[in-house]
Amino acid sequence: MKKIIFWIAVVFVAIQLVPVDRENKAVDKRNNFVDIYKTPENIKSILKNACYDCHSNEVEYPNYAYVAPISWTIKDHINEGREHLNLSEWGTYNKDLKKNAIEKTISSVHELQMPLPSYISYHPKANLTTKQRRELENYFSKLELK
Repeated sequence: MKKIIFWIAVVFVAIQLVPVDRENKAVDKRNNFVDIYKTPENIKSILKNACYDCHSNEVEYPNYAYVAPISWTIKDHINEGREHLNLSEWGTYNKDLKKNAIEKTISSVHELQMPLPSYISYHPKANLTTKQRRELENYFSKLELK
């Protein structure tokens, strides 16, 4: 039994040496969603609390994101989130991508698919109230794409 525990500990320590890139790319305000649309503070706050950690280049990694294998999962979720929508690079999207992203965002927020329940469990401030969800939906539905 001691050998098993020893080898589990060795493997756990060894996997900590596998690097995870946590560096955020610089944010160009000319491409950043909230800067392009001069987003009102209440909406900006909701987006920063509930969306920007997975859908921007402004990720704030929590302490547990530095422990493997959790760090690998978190980085994978962030990469996937950015692949679907990166609000820091909004200005680089064409009009069709923007339109689709807005429609999908409205639907995901309305259907309680976003933020992900697994994210909310560790980030309570991302747990949007019904009022906040309606505010986001209204804001996005009235947005004139630039």
